[in-house]
Amino acid sequence: MTFLSFEVHGRALYGCRDASGQIRQAPADFAARHADLKTVIAAGRLEELRQAALERGPVVEAAAVRMLPVIPNPGKVFCVGLNYKTHVAETKRADSEYPSIFVRFADSLAAHGDLLPRPAFSTRFDFEGELALIVGKGGRNIAESDALGAIAGYACFNDVSVRDWQRHTHQWTPGKNFPGTGPLGPALVARADAPDVNAMTLTTRLNGQVMQHADVADLIFTIPVIVAYLSRFTPLSPGDVIATGTPGGVGDRRDPPIYMKEGDVIEVEITGLGVLRNTVGLAA
Repeated sequence: MTFLSFEVHGRALYGCRDASGQIRQAPADFAARHADLKTVIAAGRLEELRQAALERGPVVEAAAVRMLPVIPNPGKVFCVGLNYKTHVAETKRADSEYPSIFVRFADSLAAHGDLLPRPAFSTRFDFEGELALIVGKGGRNIAESDALGAIAGYACFNDVSVRDWQRHTHQWTPGKNFPGTGPLGPALVARADAPDVNAMTLTTRLNGQVMQHADVADLIFTIPVIVAYLSRFTPLSPGDVIATGTPGGVGDRRDPPIYMKEGDVIEVEITGLGVLRNTVGLAA
């Protein structure tokens, strides 16, 4: 079963998708105690949510649902750059002793199915398919041996980048934080329900054409290393999002470059986590 955040008639809700594919809303008594999925994770109640939704959660009409980012309100969104050898090679950068970390703002996240708003003043609108972790148990100085236990689950992520703004200086923040450019979804798969990360394969498709394809096992800095490193300099909190990096094949490093334009459909698929699909639009 997968966990979802969504809206129905403008009301923010959360729940699960059952084995038949139906969306089941968290029951009213459960939602009264836990306002959102992040609160459920913080309370360690994902399994309780699963059981409550299956037993008595109302079925939501799919046509009425607008998906939200799996965690709509994370306290922190961390991204790891240059974490596959194939991407390091195509960027012609040197290897690093430590993970390359940058951050996104929560309002830069988007949902499965959202239009991705390309800024009208830039045509260098690029994709980066990634595996995202959702923190379950936070804290400081988490040991690598305890890192997997700190993870609530996994989701697909697309670190959509406005490349010219990313490269105005050596700081990447502007090009990585345009509103609505970081799709996270389509759902959270609990760690216990997900395949082993070393058995996951990541594929990014643009209009059906494979652009990126890699084994998650090829990460340079593994998930335990990333979690331990982040927690050394800042406390991790339940619901925080950690995007683990993108493999080679990004549009910006192709010859000639391939950038996303209005009407393009971009998909990120990861074994056991589903397909995150979005269409490119033009920002207002």
